[in-house]
Amino acid sequence: MNRNKSKEALVLSVRETAQDNRSVCLLTKDGIEWATLFGGPKSKLRGAVSPWNRGEVWIYKNEEKASAKITDFDVKKYHPSFRENLFKSFAAALTGELVLKSKCGGSPQEAFVLANGFLDGMDLSSEVESRKGLLRFLWRYLELLGVRPQIQNCPRCSKDFDEILFGGMNFAGNFPQGALESKAGGKRFFLYSQAESAFVCEDCFSPQEKGSRLSKEALFYLKLSGVGNMAAARKAEISERDMAGLKAFLFELVEGALGMRLKTLESGKGIL
Repeated sequence: MNRNKSKEALVLSVRETAQDNRSVCLLTKDGIEWATLFGGPKSKLRGAVSPWNRGEVWIYKNEEKASAKITDFDVKKYHPSFRENLFKSFAAALTGELVLKSKCGGSPQEAFVLANGFLDGMDLSSEVESRKGLLRFLWRYLELLGVRPQIQNCPRCSKDFDEILFGGMNFAGNFPQGALESKAGGKRFFLYSQAESAFVCEDCFSPQEKGSRLSKEALFYLKLSGVGNMAAARKAEISERDMAGLKAFLFELVEGALGMRLKTLESGKGIL
């Protein structure tokens, strides 16, 4: 019985089934795949197929029985810090749940790149940097889902946000850190309008208008996170208060896009 050709895969979850076997959920560039892992507790393969491990997997599929089983797994990337840090563990679980419930946002290859990029970066980072990294990942994943709010200009007066946030600089370039930090200050607020799927400048909304409000600093951070300049985004400073507001906003936006609550956010309250 020949095994199928291998493919690169990330293990999202492993669940016990009957007769000491395991049901494994994998993320590949082709999408979500499920396969059975046979073998007892002492199986070397069973030890390799663990959540958040990434590598080359071989799956044998029996089309007649509509079954698939893992016959080999060559691990290329481990994420050991996830077992040592509670936040990282929950952030990884949130990533897996988001990818699974969104069905990769309809773009498996992009979801594969985004998820693995975030997990690999988080494994090498401190918890503080990982918390900021989660915000960047969610913002980029919202674009994949096609529901990321536009932050180019005010939908009501067409005011250019680049001028407000960057003083007219081309923020896609590489600027000295001092310049980036100096532009992140201030407490001007922007209102998120769900109906317009955009942020409204403070001159165009009233104090009574309902909607999430993000500071200039928070919007600045989203701008950097969405233009592909990850080095600048990682260096940019954001206060704990603004980061908390941004996190709550992104969590709400993600669940709204999916039309469901995420179990990881419920169980991870106070941790995430």
